[in-house]
Amino acid sequence: MRVRLLLTLFSFITTMTIAQAGSKTASPNEFATFGGGCFWCMEAVFQRVPGVVHSVSGYSGGHVANPTYEQVCAHGTGHAEVIQVEFNPAVISYGKLLEIFFESHDPTTLNRQGADRGDQYRSVIFYHSEEQHKVAVAARTAAQAHYQDPIVTEIVPLKKFWRAEDYHQDYFNQHPNEGYCAVVIRPKVSKLQKKGVIPKD
Repeated sequence: MRVRLLLTLFSFITTMTIAQAGSKTASPNEFATFGGGCFWCMEAVFQRVPGVVHSVSGYSGGHVANPTYEQVCAHGTGHAEVIQVEFNPAVISYGKLLEIFFESHDPTTLNRQGADRGDQYRSVIFYHSEEQHKVAVAARTAAQAHYQDPIVTEIVPLKKFWRAEDYHQDYFNQHPNEGYCAVVIRPKVSKLQKKGVIPKD
């Protein structure tokens, strides 16, 4: 009886030790959400960033639940086109993601990126935690040194992220020769690759 009790206790302690060791070594992924113009562009850029596990195009920052692309384009929802990326912080930091974010669009133009105009194209960072908030403010301050005009990027807490329609997901990779992709997205990606901001394909 005593031997059986000791064996049971040993088995329990061993199981708990393994479980605790596993929880300590686990490095859960984190999420970042931001908008810098057309979400097709932002998604194409961040899909090529090492450490980004997954990216989703969507909408955030507005007051309409389950918004459609048509509603957002009509400027009545308050939502911005954004991407939400899942990333491995052991490979890339949130701060580094923000450096790439500021490099990948013009954060000094209000509600506009190139020919894309409207509040849905605004430059915005939706932070997921107070730590992200602090890092985002510091990143915006650091980025200002590279621009003569004031940066207008909003930094606001994420309240809700709405996934965009399926046909918006992985758009550039699925339609590389489509007009907008060929004329706008491909040159943006190529420019960032030449500058070493993102790796070459």
